[in-house]
Amino acid sequence: MSVTPAEFRKALGCFATGVTVITVDHEGEVHGMTANAFTSVSLDPMLVLVCVDHRARTHAHLHARKRFGVNVLAENQRAISEYYALASQTHQDAEREAGAQFDRTAHGTPVLHGALAYLECRLRTAEDAGDHTIFIAEVEDVVVREGDPLLFFRGKYRAIGAAADSSSPALPSNSTIERHNLARPKR
Repeated sequence: MSVTPAEFRKALGCFATGVTVITVDHEGEVHGMTANAFTSVSLDPMLVLVCVDHRARTHAHLHARKRFGVNVLAENQRAISEYYALASQTHQDAEREAGAQFDRTAHGTPVLHGALAYLECRLRTAEDAGDHTIFIAEVEDVVVREGDPLLFFRGKYRAIGAAADSSSPALPSNSTIERHNLARPKR
């Protein structure tokens, strides 16, 4: 049985994700890209990963700068997500077109105003994986704010709904979800 790229994308679209904007300083300018291929890797040390298409302009900047920010978007930041999802040459109009404003960390990394969370990251490794690179970075600083996230599911932006079962306890902050390798059924 052969899986087509369209079937693969459709299946992955069933996995609801948050939306981030990866930001990097390049020669004093803010560069960024929208990404939902972002996740935690380890608690000790604190590591995250982001997957970036080889063709993305931000790809080269991440390799060169080796420091970037992960801005977890709040539900009211859809315009910012859409803006940074475009393959434009520059992002000089981010404030005017999408309302994106930035501060800088002590390292010069751009921090998006109003983001639900911000992680300042220092690149540890980069591994080619097909048409993307997996960038694994150590988290050096975080900022967390109140609010609800911008979500992406089946090709559309979504807002968070009510908890599925508010009576069940939340996972402890130090727990991990057990993962299983799901093999294809034998035919």
